[in-house]
Amino acid sequence: MISKLIPGMANVNLAGKIVSKDDKRSVNTKYGKSQVCDAILRDDTGEIKLTLWGEQISKVREGDEVSISGAYITEFQGELQLNVPKKGLLEVGIKE
Repeated sequence: MISKLIPGMANVNLAGKIVSKDDKRSVNTKYGKSQVCDAILRDDTGEIKLTLWGEQISKVREGDEVSISGAYITEFQGELQLNVPKKGLLEVGIKE
């Protein structure tokens, strides 16, 4: 599924594994200061950068299997990004 994603897609549902997770950082948004963190999500077809905001950051660890629904795709500096809005769902189920 990841290999078929393009910028502008909305209501994206997919599942995959978190293969890496960066440190969180503070950013200034139009809504004020917020925490953001980038992770890489992989499925059988490829990888995409998953942008985690606020409480989403602590929900996800490297190695977690996740299921995402209601997400949307953007492109920043030539790189696709998967974004889960407040109305979207990020579920974590760890496979050991």
